[in-house]
Amino acid sequence: MAGIYLHIPFCKKRCIYCNFYSSTLLKYRGAYVGVLCRELRQRKEYLKGEAVKTIYLGGGTPSLLQRTELEKLFSEIGKVYGLGTCEEITIEANPDDLTEHYVKMLATLPVNRLSIGIQTFNDDSLKLLNRRHTAEEAISAVKRCQDAGFHNISIDLIYGLPGETEVQWQYDLEQAVALGVQHISAYSLTYEEGTALWKLREKQQIQEVEEEQSLLFFKMLMDTLKSAGFEHYEISNFCLPGYHSRHNSSYWEDIPYLGCGASAHSYDGISRQWNVADLERYIQGIAEGTPVFEREILDLPTRYNEFVMTGLRTAKGIELTKLRQQFGEKLFRYLLEMAKPYIDRNCLLITENRLHFTESGLFISDSIISDLLSISD
Repeated sequence: MAGIYLHIPFCKKRCIYCNFYSSTLLKYRGAYVGVLCRELRQRKEYLKGEAVKTIYLGGGTPSLLQRTELEKLFSEIGKVYGLGTCEEITIEANPDDLTEHYVKMLATLPVNRLSIGIQTFNDDSLKLLNRRHTAEEAISAVKRCQDAGFHNISIDLIYGLPGETEVQWQYDLEQAVALGVQHISAYSLTYEEGTALWKLREKQQIQEVEEEQSLLFFKMLMDTLKSAGFEHYEISNFCLPGYHSRHNSSYWEDIPYLGCGASAHSYDGISRQWNVADLERYIQGIAEGTPVFEREILDLPTRYNEFVMTGLRTAKGIELTKLRQQFGEKLFRYLLEMAKPYIDRNCLLITENRLHFTESGLFISDSIISDLLSISD
């Protein structure tokens, strides 16, 4: 099995925290969709004939694409790769794009999963983040999608916002649960260098929450969603039974995927490649048959490190037999040696031949993963 990711970089305006590649040059949208279809044709052999099980339109803001543009993309994928084997087709959307007309249009397409970027139900925080919607618009958008027949809906939340209190975060969680969605992704606000958020902190116009407070928010997140029947299947992702993100799970489970579009990454099991993060250079390169990209052959330590980083993020953890088979006895023994102090502290656990975090380990997951990585072969 394999997945296809399409990067739609267009945004009407930038959120202050986002460091994903995006562009406000909407005039290029039509040309971009055309070359995106061309790249899908040009790279037909990348997946080596593997059946495509998931498709994900991310961004940017894919919900800025209109009916004809979306139909063109799905038609191309159908002709080149086939849609018959797809189990999950996701499109990311902003709440203010999800008008009644737009939602009805989406319901006529092969899309069967929506990922809606809400972030918070606090209007003041939404303004600070430079989001285009209000809390009321977000709630209405989700209900509109449900009424149109979408019953596999994910929403994004962010915690640790400047000035956020426990009461505000608990309100966000309760609002999210009350919406009756099947999946919730929740991320701690990060200050990425070069973003407007980073600059505001540098000017001391906003203050980052303390680490202790952020950990408390994470515990509130886990407790509230667990009580509501959600499974905590990946550090930042929660779902009702059977509604995990199949596409994102492919990243964590070492499954090949093709990424098309400006800045999109691809992985074939032995190498990773990524397109240029420049709209005009991407369009010109694909149009002229000389795509601009970089490629890295992944050596054994690098593949081991990615296996550990992605596997440990999931509730399933790392399958030890698979690790031993793929990376050899030396790295297998290294992992067990480095994991032992955390097993002794009840931060890691081995059950059914899988190494995974305990609940207490989740709170220090970054430092644990860092200690388990290899620096040489």
